[in-house]
Amino acid sequence: MYVSLWNQPNSLLSQFELLRRELDEAFGVSGLPNSIRSVTAGTLPAINVGRTLNSVEVYVFAPGLDASKVDVTLDRGVLRISGERASGIPESDKSVQIYTRERLAGGFSRTVSLPDDVDPGQVNASYRDGVLQVSIALRESAQPKRITVQ
Repeated sequence: MYVSLWNQPNSLLSQFELLRRELDEAFGVSGLPNSIRSVTAGTLPAINVGRTLNSVEVYVFAPGLDASKVDVTLDRGVLRISGERASGIPESDKSVQIYTRERLAGGFSRTVSLPDDVDPGQVNASYRDGVLQVSIALRESAQPKRITVQ
């Protein structure tokens, strides 16, 4: 395999990428999504959406959440996942100096537009090891059917 210069922590390319992100943050440049189905770089929590033969699977990568404070709703084909992550930094202690903050804290909300053939009555959500998995079953009519040739 080859070694990517983007993944080297102190390489010139990674320093340029860090500079670009800091300039975007400083000047309020929101950036543009990489594709029609993606969102702006840095949108958190990160999600993966895929489809199996029987369901649509959504994985939300959000470590450090309290599962009881995560809200998952499905309304008219739109899946909404929202919650809040505590910062873990004592706000009242003035002696604490923060030099960098890479782990975002606070409220979040992500929405995913689902296909028309999902069954809103068959939704399962589970949170384990920092990953929220939401599985939405497809309607029986959307399942592939084997047709016998006469």
